[in-house]
Amino acid sequence: MAGDYAVIALYIAGMIGVGWFGLRLAKTKSDYLVAGRRLGWFMYSGTMSAVVLGGASTVGGVKLGYTYGISGAWLVIAIGVGILVLHTLFARRLVKLRVYTVGEMLDLRYGGSTSTISGVVMWGYTLMLTVTSTLAFATIFKVLFNVPSWAGIAIGGSIVVLYSVLGGMWSITLTDIVQFVIKTIGILLILLPVSIVSAGGFDGMAARLDESYFELTAIGGDTIFTYFLIYSFGLLIGQDIWQRVFTARTPGIATGGGVISGVYCLVYGLAGALIGTAAKTLYPNLASAQDAFATIVEDQLPAGVRGLVLAAALSAMMSTASGALIACSTVSTSDLLSKLGLKKAVNEVTRNRVTTLVLGIAAIGIAMVVDDVVNALTIAYDILVGGLLVAIIGGLAWKRGTRQGALASMVVGTVVVITFMFVDGVEANSPIYWGLGSSLAVYLLVSFLTPRTSDEILTVWTRRLNGSAAAEEEEAKLAASQS
Repeated sequence: MAGDYAVIALYIAGMIGVGWFGLRLAKTKSDYLVAGRRLGWFMYSGTMSAVVLGGASTVGGVKLGYTYGISGAWLVIAIGVGILVLHTLFARRLVKLRVYTVGEMLDLRYGGSTSTISGVVMWGYTLMLTVTSTLAFATIFKVLFNVPSWAGIAIGGSIVVLYSVLGGMWSITLTDIVQFVIKTIGILLILLPVSIVSAGGFDGMAARLDESYFELTAIGGDTIFTYFLIYSFGLLIGQDIWQRVFTARTPGIATGGGVISGVYCLVYGLAGALIGTAAKTLYPNLASAQDAFATIVEDQLPAGVRGLVLAAALSAMMSTASGALIACSTVSTSDLLSKLGLKKAVNEVTRNRVTTLVLGIAAIGIAMVVDDVVNALTIAYDILVGGLLVAIIGGLAWKRGTRQGALASMVVGTVVVITFMFVDGVEANSPIYWGLGSSLAVYLLVSFLTPRTSDEILTVWTRRLNGSAAAEEEEAKLAASQS
């Protein structure tokens, strides 16, 4: 394992070093939260791919492949489709708005008084996403060092918190690019071909596995539909995803880079399912499908290379954890703490650093004691989509939508989702179905029954969509430089 230890040590040192470098770049609120809105297409597509493809897409994708065969790719495919839809339909407008949070967009569109409710829901979602991503570190560090779960969580979580606090989105972006490259080499260029060859190629796998492992719908139509409903829609409105959209230098970069990222996700999903299928061929009687990734890496790769692939898995987890952490911090400072009169208590960058540190420590602590992370994440996604999707997409696509309709849809959708979770259980599909349906019905009904959004609010909204915010920022910078 000496070679593996050396590779992992270099990787961890590199992440901390990049985070320290990001400290020099994060001088303003814009730098810290959205990397100064300066990313080009390569950095944008790389960092977008890194944040959406985490431990669930990597270790979890291989697990689904081990259990269901190639149809296990549908979860990550749903993520890729969500990224493609977001960037082809909405990314240009989001970049032009020049906001920092989903709540700020809702306030701008509907005229205020909506970001508190949306902020609470989004805060819970991003915190739980941080916790689940942090918990995944236990798997990798257990394989490497045979340490207890809490120690693996503490090690991995501390690294993420350190570089996130130092440079904010700049550190996260730079580390994400490194992680994207490592993940591409480790998973797509090394583990995928080695797994297929070790399993005897496609003919060897077909000869030893049930034919259902090569059917696209073996996982079940209901499951595939639910993946798209929760994850594709969730990616359309998640703060962690929007915050990456806000980093693009231009609307065109966001669209083009996002499409590249979406296609990459589709390839990554298929790769994970094939690796899992190969693992099923080689190790048909594993005690847990969750062990498929670690087992095939340990047994089929030589020292050093094994460390690189484990670093790739670690990269996937760290990129998602850091993205969720900075998103949770941003929602806290912009949508929640500002409502308590704390907006100008200290320097903006310092306030964001302190908030990120506190939330990071909290996430590590929760990850050490939480029992059922899958159910916790399901609750977060169901409430996010059931409570906020209609108000957000309605605001972007329908001018007749009103603030009262948005507020009613958020409250009703969230309450209905939670109610059906108690009635039918967290793992049931009914909470998201009924939540979305009731949210849409209430949004339409209340919007039609209440006065239209004032022309003054819609005029400001339209000007922002046309790019006026960017022009105003440039004028302010020019005036400041001349004074």
